[in-house]
Amino acid sequence: MSVMVKESPISEKDMIAQAETALADISRVRDGVGRVIFGQEVVVERTLVALLAGGHALLVGVPGLAKTKLVETLGVVLGLDSRRIQFTPDLMPSDILGSEVMEQDEAGKRSFRFISGPIFAQLLMADEINRASPRTQSALLQAMQEYHVTIAGIRHDLPAPFHVLATQNPLEQEGTYPLPEAQLDRFLMQVDILYPEIEAERRILLETTGIEDAKAQNVLQPARLREIQTLIRRMPVPETVVDAILKLVRSARPGQGNAETDKHVAWGPGPRASQALTLCARARALYDGRLAPSLDDIRALAEPVLQHRMALTFAARAEGTTVRDVVAKLAKGI
Repeated sequence: MSVMVKESPISEKDMIAQAETALADISRVRDGVGRVIFGQEVVVERTLVALLAGGHALLVGVPGLAKTKLVETLGVVLGLDSRRIQFTPDLMPSDILGSEVMEQDEAGKRSFRFISGPIFAQLLMADEINRASPRTQSALLQAMQEYHVTIAGIRHDLPAPFHVLATQNPLEQEGTYPLPEAQLDRFLMQVDILYPEIEAERRILLETTGIEDAKAQNVLQPARLREIQTLIRRMPVPETVVDAILKLVRSARPGQGNAETDKHVAWGPGPRASQALTLCARARALYDGRLAPSLDDIRALAEPVLQHRMALTFAARAEGTTVRDVVAKLAKGI
């Protein structure tokens, strides 16, 4: 996650005016996504919150739950230059980042030229990211954290904004590799996608098996998205919310005085989790039409922000305890 930059203060009147305009834009984005993605309101909300907060998201679910469709739709609706990488076991880091090729001019002089890979996009869809080996998965690490890549010692900046939305099949499925913990930490949120409700599935059946499918329409430009992201970073955070974030994240670490955590958690979230909660809480507040986050935002975001930044002990897993169970108990205590 990039380091927060101090913005010049703006008046409350200007903040309200900017927030009202942003809210109207966000509403159009929600409507645009809703024309193509049926049901899954929580999934859409969390994914949009991650983008509005300027981060990356990991979408986890079994095949066929419209993970890829959601990312494609967001790219169109937000007007982002989108690329897709289908991760496979034989994919190499150069297939993602790009590589240098040797060229020879008419005079016979040879030189290297960098050919950029698909990572040079504003919205990168890393489809089935856990199908590739850890070596290839880690090719995204520098890009996700520092927004540039280094090839042959030369820095290449990525487009702005830059977001990675990765899809992942459940790890128990065959032919998958768990993501390295350092890379998981770079994802602002892990968004779990469950099976749709019956009415949403009924609508999917009726509206996607005819002659014409609903098409996504562009409603926003990348420059406007960056303005909204800047506004979100300027939003005030009440001291009670800051205290709740610190209490929640620190209570999820072993050795901090929480008996449940000491019993079940092998290692917990670092400071990047606190940063993620702060940014996402601001974004969720604006998404709901509020100018400041509340404790309800922290409770709603605790699971998607913390679950991929924690690991349970062997004994806890043997007892059937899940990370979600632990996070849910911790969130009730704030």
